[in-house]
Amino acid sequence: MGSCWLRLAALLALGARASLEYEGSGYAPLEDDEDVYARSRYKETPWCSPIKVKHGYANCRTPQGEYYKNVLGTRCDIRCQKGYELHGPHQLICQSSKRWSGKVLCKQKRCPTLSMPTNGGFKCLDGAYFGSRCEYYCSPGYQLKGDRIVTCMDSKAWSGRPAACVDTEPPRIQCPSVKEKSAEPNKLTVRVFWDTPEGRDTADGILTDVILKGLPPGSHFPEGDHKIQYTVYDRAENKGTCKFLVKVRVRRCVKLNAPDNGYIKCSGDGNNYGATCEFSCIGGYELQGSPARVCQYNLGWSGVEPTCAPMNINVNVRTAAALLDQFYEKRRLLIISTPTAANFFYRMQLGMLQPAQCGLDLRHVTVVELVGVFPTLIGRIGVKLLPPSLALQLRLLLRIPHYSFNIVVMDKHGMDKERYPFPATPAELFALIDKFPLRKDEMKLQAEIGQSCP
Repeated sequence: MGSCWLRLAALLALGARASLEYEGSGYAPLEDDEDVYARSRYKETPWCSPIKVKHGYANCRTPQGEYYKNVLGTRCDIRCQKGYELHGPHQLICQSSKRWSGKVLCKQKRCPTLSMPTNGGFKCLDGAYFGSRCEYYCSPGYQLKGDRIVTCMDSKAWSGRPAACVDTEPPRIQCPSVKEKSAEPNKLTVRVFWDTPEGRDTADGILTDVILKGLPPGSHFPEGDHKIQYTVYDRAENKGTCKFLVKVRVRRCVKLNAPDNGYIKCSGDGNNYGATCEFSCIGGYELQGSPARVCQYNLGWSGVEPTCAPMNINVNVRTAAALLDQFYEKRRLLIISTPTAANFFYRMQLGMLQPAQCGLDLRHVTVVELVGVFPTLIGRIGVKLLPPSLALQLRLLLRIPHYSFNIVVMDKHGMDKERYPFPATPAELFALIDKFPLRKDEMKLQAEIGQSCP
């Protein structure tokens, strides 16, 4: 009888071993006496299939601390590996139906889809799933602002700062080379042309503003160095600048000065290439040398240096015309004719002119006196006496009455401008002479050098 019970116990043990050893259970039978007792005790308990959670794990607790973790009533807490999230209940219970109370799945976490940066893009190794690395890039002409590489983290957020492609590169502009020009004869400016430089934006190719600092092309540039600057802006307000110089040169001779007791009047700037300087002398002096000189290309002056020498009147000429020719374009004449030296008008006229001698010299006036009636006729220019015959010719040439007082005013071209049958005040004479055409230029020159009468 005892041997029969032993055989039965052995068969039960073998049956329990056979029921526990199935593929994928993860459990192995125990060999000690306690395990034999446990198998015998729960041999009729319904068991659930072993739990396998892909990309996760289960932490199970049996009702009474049993060794096997899939007996009836077992509770299993489900967890997922890093980068995965649980879909389904967090806890499963082994039910009497030999099925667990629900289904679970650990899915790989996914970050939000990255937004495509304007004027750029990105490339990812594994889409937007956990652990995926994405690298941003920008179109030519743009630079990346933010993190170039981002990673999808366990928090389902991307690492780093949001990326953007910004236009930080200034537009490009190329100015022409230095412009060097020389002024033409008798010119102080040069008209300079160039092609307006065109800017180019390295990003979208669009420029908003082109600003010029300096004179525009086609302008007349004076002597010196002139800086020209162009500035261009793109839509991102980046600016590009280029500069160049316009160099204008004026060829110049050595500056000329007025001769002693004379004047100088120059065109242009006075000593620039092509400028003409004209010379004249003050009253009582005559010009010797070149009346005009021109600044030449070789930076030398034409002609010879002029001087103003005291005027020397030759009273020994044979004709009145020859006498007058000596004053042509040099002096104005005030001819006073009287029948006798005792003539009241004559004496009165000399009395008025004596204190006005400075005004006469300032206006280049020479006084010629014709006193008497031929053959006792006497002519005088300053301290020089005219022969009676020459004085008579002068009176006849100018048709001056022999027996009455008369004044004749002649300009530098020998023109009879005015006659007075009675004495004329210096103010009257000066007002008349100051209206002569050449006198206006003389007055301007005299004012420039400060020549005047007290």
